[in-house]
Amino acid sequence: MGIKCSVTTEVLFDDAKVPVENLLGELGNGFKIAVNILNSGRFGLGAMLSGTMRTCIEKAADHVTNRVQFKRKLIEFENVQEKLAMMATYHYVAQSITYMVAGNMDKGSVDFHLEAAVSKVFCTEAAWYVCDEAIQLLGGNGFMKSSGLERFLRDMRIFRIFEGANDVLRIFIALTGIQKAGNDLRGLQKALKNPLGNIGVVLAEGSKRAGRSIGIGGTDLRPFVASELQNAAKQCAEVSEENWRHTAFMFNSIDLRPFSLWTHSAKPSNLCLLNMERVSSKLARVADSAIDIYTMAAVLSRATRSAKKGLPSAEHELLMAQIWCQEASSRVQRNINRIHSDTYKAHYQRLAQVARNVSERRGIPHTNPLEID
Repeated sequence: MGIKCSVTTEVLFDDAKVPVENLLGELGNGFKIAVNILNSGRFGLGAMLSGTMRTCIEKAADHVTNRVQFKRKLIEFENVQEKLAMMATYHYVAQSITYMVAGNMDKGSVDFHLEAAVSKVFCTEAAWYVCDEAIQLLGGNGFMKSSGLERFLRDMRIFRIFEGANDVLRIFIALTGIQKAGNDLRGLQKALKNPLGNIGVVLAEGSKRAGRSIGIGGTDLRPFVASELQNAAKQCAEVSEENWRHTAFMFNSIDLRPFSLWTHSAKPSNLCLLNMERVSSKLARVADSAIDIYTMAAVLSRATRSAKKGLPSAEHELLMAQIWCQEASSRVQRNINRIHSDTYKAHYQRLAQVARNVSERRGIPHTNPLEID
């Protein structure tokens, strides 16, 4: 379909023997080595696709600025303005988290697997969205090879699959977050078994939760951001706290032992895959929330820096940060509601049954309205 300059072929190892002197690392740890190598590739995709998105936006901006329809330039229509603005915002967010991960790496961080996964998922999907919208804005011209956009679309489709499929990476992101929340809760759980002997721990946690319930304490980002971003920082903090509570709740309702074994072994166990099947839809919601929260923090930091330095683009960046935090916080709230909603639980059960029906039939089970197959 795409990346035609990349030579892709099968490599088969049939009863291949590796000499002892050629063994990399320890026997049985090849999976862990492969996963670590993927981190660099995942991070690099964001940098590459940032340039692709920029070209798509430039082509779209040039078209809507010059194209006249109904005696008005396309850029004067609100729906066109919304598309172009969101395309630019997605690029801004993707570029922000790419540089954030790069900055951590430059500082010597070696534990950036989670950030690399977040960057890979977001940037690959953002690039697809931006390119698709650019083609839509160009209309028929965007469909033609002469625009160059059709090649971009074909080439970038693979990025959501290789270096770790986005669906699998979402599960990885969610599980990492759930385990972290669980570790934070273990101390409190131990203390609650003997509350009188650990009264300080119990009271400290109780005061924190009471304060959060009335808007005191918790995560307050407002002192660290530009004055124009106070509300956006509040939105980020609120959904972050909410997502942490629901992630901690999932820690208590999911058996994570198989997942812990997976991360420390050569390959996932059958028990791990079975648990993943049962909770993967919830894990995807947790991951999407975590990704949105991470991106909100990234743009708040970058836009604040630009405002403090008085950069020419500061006002523009502040607008995009406000737009993104509004969009992302709304999505987080929807995803959190879906995790524990009985309505959506029934909805997912219906989806599962429809999927089983299609699988059993090896195609669509329904006929057309004329009842003719």
